[in-house]
Amino acid sequence: MDVDDLAAALQDSVSLLARRLRQASTSGELTLPERSALSRLDRGGPTTSAELARSEQITPQAMAITLGGLEQRGLVERRNDPHDGRRIIMSVSDSGREVLRRRRADHARHLAAALGSGFSPEELALLASVVPLIERIAEGI
Repeated sequence: MDVDDLAAALQDSVSLLARRLRQASTSGELTLPERSALSRLDRGGPTTSAELARSEQITPQAMAITLGGLEQRGLVERRNDPHDGRRIIMSVSDSGREVLRRRRADHARHLAAALGSGFSPEELALLASVVPLIERIAEGI
């Protein structure tokens, strides 16, 4: 298998896994834009709505709507920028972090159930050995 074929196969497999995990999420959860914005704030730290919109490659208006919904539910907080009082900084609230923690735990449980019900010990060891390589791929993109 050449590199291009391997890249296509990995993309298909990882995309399918991500879709299945999203489908397994409980209903009434966050929308995809809300999950993405909340996760980015959690990983990247506090930022402005405009900076977050650029990172997510959406319009500032769409990000304002997304953050407004998250703020109404208490999942993000706004505060004035200490260096520029005209700017508003958004950050994940404790409630938002808890939502993300529960979501990640749910996904881990789904993965554990799938791994525990159809893989041999040798296959599990092989998968474990590949995890660092997948992380390296992600870091290189």
